[in-house]
Amino acid sequence: MKRKPGADPQKNSGISRRDSIKYIALGTLASTYLVGCTTPEEVEEAVHAIHRDGHQLSDRDIELLRQKFFTDEERETVRQLANLIIPSDDRSGNAEEAGVVEFIEFMMLDKPENQTKIRGGLKWLELESMKRYQQQFYKTSVTNQKAILDDIAYPDTAGPEFSQGVSFFNAFRDFVATGFWSSKMGMADLPYQGNVANAWQGAPQSWLDRLGVSYNS
Repeated sequence: MKRKPGADPQKNSGISRRDSIKYIALGTLASTYLVGCTTPEEVEEAVHAIHRDGHQLSDRDIELLRQKFFTDEERETVRQLANLIIPSDDRSGNAEEAGVVEFIEFMMLDKPENQTKIRGGLKWLELESMKRYQQQFYKTSVTNQKAILDDIAYPDTAGPEFSQGVSFFNAFRDFVATGFWSSKMGMADLPYQGNVANAWQGAPQSWLDRLGVSYNS
């Protein structure tokens, strides 16, 4: 089930409200242009497309969009975990299809203070999966993955032995929610209509009657 952003989606991930607009915009650009880019040449072409379509990025933002933070194994874990948090349904696609993986990778590079928690949490998942199932998290079954997540997804009931996993999952889930519901797909899922022009039909007749006025008076 998709998690709708009721509480502040930046609470645990360390993203300030002031900066969130910039990151959401860049995350949306990454979702649009960078999904599927696997080589430096493809990323370079995507960056040119961003500029060609009139989007202004700083030199630093462009440099970050060209970089990779996650290893291939970490990225696969991020992909699978994000899709477990926001799977596809009859309303929209999953987190991966909305560009959440690219969004999270950009955030790791732009806000390096988050790197230790997220990378450490991914390592925790790997070790926990190896301990339970003798397989890395991204290689084990979805049933096994969900069993691990059940132990860390609910802070109020999680045991103290899962404290590191709980801390990681809270932060990671917030990144996924922020990335998804700031994307074009996520806005449609809400649905978010933005500023839509309305035709003014005048005050309700019941209020005109209460005030004793009419449009003809």
